[in-house]
Amino acid sequence: MHELEAWGSPSPEGGGPGIRQPMASEAFPSGLSQSKILELLGDTRALKEAFEAGDLPAVAAMLQSTLHSLENVRLDIGVTGGTGSGKSTFVNAIRGLGDEDPTSACTGVVEMTMAPTPYLHPKYPNVIIWDLPGIGAPAFQADKYVQRVLLDRYDFLLLLTSESFTANHARLAREILQQGKRFYCVRSKVDVDIAASRSRRPSSFSEERVLSQIRDDCVQRLEAESLKDPKVFLLSMFELGKYDFDLLEEAMVRGLESHKRHAFLMALPNVSKPTLERKAASLRKHIWLVATVACGANPSPVPGVPEVACNLFLLTHSLEGYRHSLGLDQHSLIRLAGHTGQPLHKILEALHDPKTKVTEALVAERLGQASGDASAFSQELLNVPILGPLTACGLSFATVYRMLRTSLDVAVRDAENVLLQAFPDNPDPDCKLLGEPDQGPQP
Repeated sequence: MHELEAWGSPSPEGGGPGIRQPMASEAFPSGLSQSKILELLGDTRALKEAFEAGDLPAVAAMLQSTLHSLENVRLDIGVTGGTGSGKSTFVNAIRGLGDEDPTSACTGVVEMTMAPTPYLHPKYPNVIIWDLPGIGAPAFQADKYVQRVLLDRYDFLLLLTSESFTANHARLAREILQQGKRFYCVRSKVDVDIAASRSRRPSSFSEERVLSQIRDDCVQRLEAESLKDPKVFLLSMFELGKYDFDLLEEAMVRGLESHKRHAFLMALPNVSKPTLERKAASLRKHIWLVATVACGANPSPVPGVPEVACNLFLLTHSLEGYRHSLGLDQHSLIRLAGHTGQPLHKILEALHDPKTKVTEALVAERLGQASGDASAFSQELLNVPILGPLTACGLSFATVYRMLRTSLDVAVRDAENVLLQAFPDNPDPDCKLLGEPDQGPQP
């Protein structure tokens, strides 16, 4: 029997050791209002009228469309730079893959990309990373380049260099700005510079000073090419979570509209605790949306919990989504064990919730656990005017919401524990890469 199949069941309380159920007063966002809901979903007159009329089926039908859009919105990211800048390796790393994975972008010391090449995320095919041709040619023409790569298709671009930024980078940056697109300047391979400096000057070496010198040089060269207040992010492609990746991630997330922001966060490799926290925050923000659709669109009585009616298929899909995004699915855990050399059973010991396969029976069990004191929570719904349509299924909604929130909290804590367990010798686990490109064959 495979180790993953031999795991036990969650504790009877449904939260595992050390996980408490959220209180009614803290489980639902206290600042929820009609304006915030409509801002999130897109203010449509029909939706507003359905809320005001208390028409739950109509609300659920419209929110179901929003949920589908949230999960399937397309995101296109372009990655370009000079030859040898590490752009193909970045395309792989940002998708949580090593350079030897069968679906990885080709990497090498010479230019490998002759035309814009799309690479779908292995878990989220609606997120597409484009490996673009290099910009190192002496006769580089930015205006011709943006036509060649079809600039309009990308939500934002990353401009990479492994040495100094050049006039070509600046020309392309100006052209991108003129067309109203966002871009981010990335200085790659800083780990190589740090290692070289440490080797040459072991007694006076300062990592902070080396990083500061690299950043200052990049900024000065871009400013010399008439780019105003350029921001440069320092990265290592083989230790993606180190250096400025958290700052770059924050900037990229901030520049996207809500649906694409959520898609991008879900697709990010779980490189650090801040990444996990951003994912968790985005997932928590949409729990009420999932719960409303689950209770209002094709609900059926839950086996063993007759007072609760909901869509078990949708909830099963949602809990599976939590695990995939947080790297707790079977494939991700096996790959992590193979990459780190950690025994699989040691990684499994870090989990409070040992189920990687979510079934409708498991969801029904957790709903039963969550229904115990959901009545107090359902009464609290009456104090949120915009949630009037939900009063018709108050207990069901309260139970579903509590189950989703508790399951997500457990999954987030498990993901953080896995991060610590996978890299026990790392003094700074917040900066260690889970999906780091491999140095040898894939497991």
